[in-house]
Amino acid sequence: MHREGFFLTLWVLIVQSASKNCILRSQIHVVEGEPFYLKPCDTSASVHKNEAASIRWFKDSGPRGYEELTAENSSRITLHSNVLEFWPVELDDEGTYSSRVGNDNQTWTLNVTKRNAHSCFSEKLVRSREVEIGKSLYIPCENPNYSEQINRTSLYKNCKEIFKTQKILKNAEFGDEGYYSCVFSVHHNGKQYNITKTVNITVIKGNNKIIPAILGPKLDIVGAELGKGVELSCIALLNENDQLYWSLGKEDRSDPNVQEDENKTTWTSEGKLHALKTLRIQRITEKNLNVLYNCTVTNDEATDTKSFILVRKEMADIPGHVFTRGIIVAVFISVAAVSVVVLCVIYKVDLVLFYRRLLDRDETLTDGKMYDAFVSYLKECHPENGEEYAFAVETLPRVLEKQFGYKLCIYERDVVPGKAIVDEIHSLIEKSRRLIIVLSKSYLTNESRLELESGLHKALVERKIKIILIEFTPASSGSFLPPSLKLLKSSRVLTWKADKSLSHNSRFWKNLLYLMPAKASRPWREESEAMPVLSAL
Repeated sequence: MHREGFFLTLWVLIVQSASKNCILRSQIHVVEGEPFYLKPCDTSASVHKNEAASIRWFKDSGPRGYEELTAENSSRITLHSNVLEFWPVELDDEGTYSSRVGNDNQTWTLNVTKRNAHSCFSEKLVRSREVEIGKSLYIPCENPNYSEQINRTSLYKNCKEIFKTQKILKNAEFGDEGYYSCVFSVHHNGKQYNITKTVNITVIKGNNKIIPAILGPKLDIVGAELGKGVELSCIALLNENDQLYWSLGKEDRSDPNVQEDENKTTWTSEGKLHALKTLRIQRITEKNLNVLYNCTVTNDEATDTKSFILVRKEMADIPGHVFTRGIIVAVFISVAAVSVVVLCVIYKVDLVLFYRRLLDRDETLTDGKMYDAFVSYLKECHPENGEEYAFAVETLPRVLEKQFGYKLCIYERDVVPGKAIVDEIHSLIEKSRRLIIVLSKSYLTNESRLELESGLHKALVERKIKIILIEFTPASSGSFLPPSLKLLKSSRVLTWKADKSLSHNSRFWKNLLYLMPAKASRPWREESEAMPVLSAL
């Protein structure tokens, strides 16, 4: 039974090795944490000539020269048949590798890129493709080199998963531009790994020239009132260098009452160019009535024209019941609009938080910051300020980190001892998206003032951070506030009320979440729990 299992495993390895394509290129770029392999080309002929020959692998170790790789070198690096596999590749694997089979040598330089913690792909490994508008856009998620070991394939656009599809086949539109990532989940020796392939799609305009045409009927009769203004809109389908203009008589061209707007052009999703040309007559007179106003689009090959005629509009009396109903509807709409505005003002914070959860917004993915907030508080814990100290180092992290997935910088927990305090505080504030100040009369010690002044300078002068002020004890009666703090908007000042603010659904915590950066809510979990798919990217 053991012998049968051994031969079955050996056969699977041979099949997997045979299915992998050999690698000819000498410079190879890979990302850390993903499986990778090296396989030389044209080794079968050498082995056929000398059946006793076997493949040997070497790595350039610098001053010591090339050192041979064996199965005992690393549990991550496996050698079988003529393939050297990394499960997975790490930063230390970067270097020059060589395979030798008889007299045949092949060398590769392996460049390992550090994984981007704020993106699902690495920019250095992205391939770029241009697709002409309206032409076929085909993005298949295929990986024949690991086909026997792939148990799940996902497709992402700009790091958001496209559900229920593993490929895209459609006619290209401008909205299709973006980064498409195929993520292959590979199972090996009881562990799960991810392999990512990303392509940047750019949609370009087509080169097909069209016949220019003005949209709509060729004659448009427009009712006008004397003394009132009118706008004549001409919309054309045209090429980029075609001309669109209004044909005006000499009197109209010199009349300031008649004005011709600049062209407004837009590209549709199908790659067609639409242009709008508007003629404005600010005050209708008798000479403007029953006159042709022509709009023309033209190029070297074709011309199209549309005509407008202004006629006097007959004024009709409005029936009494129609007028009454109109007044009632107008009043009802006004009351409804005012009510909606009032509700939006009252529940602004709740609506914003609901909108963030609905769209799963996350503003922290690509800004390069390490912390969501730096917490400035009174560092010395005395009986008279024990509650203030516990709020800063226990309550805030427990709610914001474990309940809502934020990452705070707490001085006593995250500051490395032994470093220069001034430099370290400046560095940590620079790496944070918000500065939370837990303010009380005891707060403004010399040590806390350093954090306060640094944060205020970045917020009010450099505009690099936003401040959230939490009044732990009422500050309205205290004249101890620095003048710069009084410049903060009242909406960025929160008051902690222990009896009313304890619940996670209290108004205090909702207002604090509203002032924090939008972040997909990921409640705290133990490190031993399974990580989501994108955490391995």
